[in-house]
Amino acid sequence: MVKIRLSRGGAKGRPFYHVVVTDQRSARDGRSIERVGFYNPTASGKDKRLELNVARVQEWVAKGAQLSDKVASLVKEAGKQAA
Repeated sequence: MVKIRLSRGGAKGRPFYHVVVTDQRSARDGRSIERVGFYNPTASGKDKRLELNVARVQEWVAKGAQLSDKVASLVKEAGKQAA
């Protein structure tokens, strides 16, 4: 099954996540099919906290991809930002 989930990057104590489309069997930071955005929980100042290609996420969901819980909340937040 294809999942849309977070892949961790960044330094110790300063996490940075890519929102990726991946096979559920691959490792958290392993091979991904497509990168559809990023999430920076420690953003401050002019740094962007969230950037997400909501149209691509919706296309993948239409094809049967499952969203993780955190990505579902981020998609909802990104939808509010766009409106």
